Amino acid sequence: MTLEAGLIVAAALFSVGLYGAISQQVLVMVMMGLELMINGVILAAATFWWFLAPATSGQVLLLVILAVMTLEMAMGFAVATLLHREAGTDMTDMATDLSG
Repeated sequence: MTLEAGLIVAAALFSVGLYGAISQQVLVMVMMGLELMINGVILAAATFWWFLAPATSGQVLLLVILAVMTLEMAMGFAVATLLHREAGTDMTDMATDLSG
């Protein structure tokens, strides 16, 4: 895989995630779009790291970032589940409990 191919795939992931995060109103779909955007950034970073300095320390750092991202998304899904159980809503514009 070349540098250009990796960056094109990363840009495609990021743009699909951006479209998903902007166009959707369901909270879970917005979070999935954000996760795709973060995965695109991680893929671009991994591609740059592989072609500039192919050491294993870079991949280990990216795996740590991926683990932190997984925890963050799990907490976000927990908040979305709590909102759905308490208020019966799953839309972003009806979730006013988090304001203020």
